Amino acid sequence: MTSYPEIDELLRELLCQIRRVLDGNFVGLYLYGSLVAGDFDPEISDLDLLAVTSSDIDGQEFEQLRRMHDALVVENPEWENRIEVQYIAANALRTFKTQEGQMAAISPGEPLNVKSAGKKWLINWYSVREQGRVLFGPDPQTIIPSISKAEFLQVVREQARYWVEWTNQSRDQRGQSYAILTMCRAWYALQWGKQPSKIQAALWVRRHFPQWSRLIQNALVWRKATDEELGEGEETFSETASFIRFAHGRLD
Repeated sequence: MTSYPEIDELLRELLCQIRRVLDGNFVGLYLYGSLVAGDFDPEISDLDLLAVTSSDIDGQEFEQLRRMHDALVVENPEWENRIEVQYIAANALRTFKTQEGQMAAISPGEPLNVKSAGKKWLINWYSVREQGRVLFGPDPQTIIPSISKAEFLQVVREQARYWVEWTNQSRDQRGQSYAILTMCRAWYALQWGKQPSKIQAALWVRRHFPQWSRLIQNALVWRKATDEELGEGEETFSETASFIRFAHGRLD
């Protein structure tokens, strides 16, 4: 499934457990994110997965999935807070652009929980539809509605505005790293019309805007640093905020 045998084994186990829990409610499982798009780092990168069901997850399934994810982390502690799965019904996926459904999701820093599944997820579903790797089930293009490049870029632009507001309050260096690299990715996407990896986008910005080279290099270092190696962020936040505003000003 991937070029990492140990991750293949983890994915097989995850697929087996999801099939066991969902049984006849299971439609498909799709891998996306950096493991598919490129620049995956086995030490820090997340696993991004979309699980499609035939109907909404009920209370019993939710509890079984919660216990399954807890047990998976006990057996694979290096993947704690690094497995992201969205469990969404096929009907909610088909109508997500026009109405908000619900889905169960687990993500870094969040246990399995129920959240809305509306248009803000368009970038994720676009990535699954265009690049997703089928681990089980039909081609994702048969269950995810068509998403135009214009729709994709509009949501990229809308989400980029959030980071300008984010600069109104000082953040730690891990948060700064995420913001810098996410803004680089939005910038690249709007320039070239496709979703790159964060590293690919960061290197592109460094190459074309060398005045931000040192800050972007810092962001790449902070991304892999331990909590003990990171600073509070006050001394670097001003430059980070300036970069985000500069990048946002060029997104159009």
